[in-house]
Amino acid sequence: MKQTLDFIGKACPIPVVETKKALSQLKKDDIIEVMVDNSVAVQNLAKLATQKKLDIVSDKREEGLYLVTLTVTDVTELKEVAPDPVDCIPDASSGPTVVVLSSDKMGEGDEKLGRILIKGFIYALTELDKLPASVIMYNNGVKLAVEGSDSLADLKLLEAQGVEILACGTCLNHYQLTERLGVGSVTNMYHIVEKLSEAWKVIKP
Repeated sequence: MKQTLDFIGKACPIPVVETKKALSQLKKDDIIEVMVDNSVAVQNLAKLATQKKLDIVSDKREEGLYLVTLTVTDVTELKEVAPDPVDCIPDASSGPTVVVLSSDKMGEGDEKLGRILIKGFIYALTELDKLPASVIMYNNGVKLAVEGSDSLADLKLLEAQGVEILACGTCLNHYQLTERLGVGSVTNMYHIVEKLSEAWKVIKP
């Protein structure tokens, strides 16, 4: 079977995430052709092929257009391997993971790029096998949770899957966005400190 996926115009990490999903349905000798429009996506697909032991051929058709062909050689590599069950006292590492978003951009430098990156980061959170317990937003980060935000749909998806979405009330008031909160609930600094102190892992992009 051959399947073609078109990710022209789709930003990272969508091409590799969606390709990984499609691979789980394939059998030996099946082929996926992936169309992308940037070399970063090609590199990410190459890493995926190495991880899953797939044959890969990359063909640059024209400037800004690539066709990446992945061939399944071993279906066992496409399945996620569950850890062996063990009988032991629960480890602290099984505690909650909290994601902190303090800005509506990711990193320093170009603001447009920063907004693209944070959108990709939040989308990637929705695809994790183990979701965080909470996403906390404060300062400029609360702008990600209001009506009109490019990330609102992904935050709603996280909430629907059981992730607690929290937005700093003081910050919403400061930016006059309280009435536009589109997902999650309003929280305060004491609750934020509690959540962070109880977390086993805090992720802050």
